[in-house]
Amino acid sequence: MNYLAHAVLAQPSAYSLVGNLLGDFCKGVDLSTLPDEVLAGLVNHRAVDRYTDGHPLVQHARQQFSAKRRRFAGVALDVLFDHFLIHHWQAFYPEPFLPAKQRLYGELAKAESLMPARMRQTMQKVRQQDWLSAYQHLPSLALALDNIAARIRFSNEFGGIIEEIAPNYSELEQVFLQFYPQLQSYNAALALQLD
Repeated sequence: MNYLAHAVLAQPSAYSLVGNLLGDFCKGVDLSTLPDEVLAGLVNHRAVDRYTDGHPLVQHARQQFSAKRRRFAGVALDVLFDHFLIHHWQAFYPEPFLPAKQRLYGELAKAESLMPARMRQTMQKVRQQDWLSAYQHLPSLALALDNIAARIRFSNEFGGIIEEIAPNYSELEQVFLQFYPQLQSYNAALALQLD
């Protein structure tokens, strides 16, 4: 799962929001200095990632990618699942996506003081460049994936992965639609353990 899914699977607090997004920004952060509520969110982020990575539907979806790109299939699926979440938002949440997105951006802005510097810089870009709107359309989704590929510090064939998503789009969408309610149920049960 990528930023949107991790954000909406957080508990309704700035601490939980930051913790649930912190998983991608932990390098170099002294976790012992973080408030317990942020750490609980980080635990939730990691549990969501483990559940997602180990789920049979997601493992099957990874097999839709060629051998040369399969190493990056998990990253591609994380971003693609945010795309599908936006497209099917009303199936999972009562609030329409546009006001939910604006509210999330506001919450991210208010929570900046809790974020490590690298996370704060990225979340500012998410808001200012409206990354979540970009995830709605395949051409801009392709660009987002290529930007991720460009940041990888070793030679890779991740770039252009949209070429493998497009022909399998409908099947991958069905995977998401089956998987996401299961993830929501898992996350709800886990949240009871974090209270």
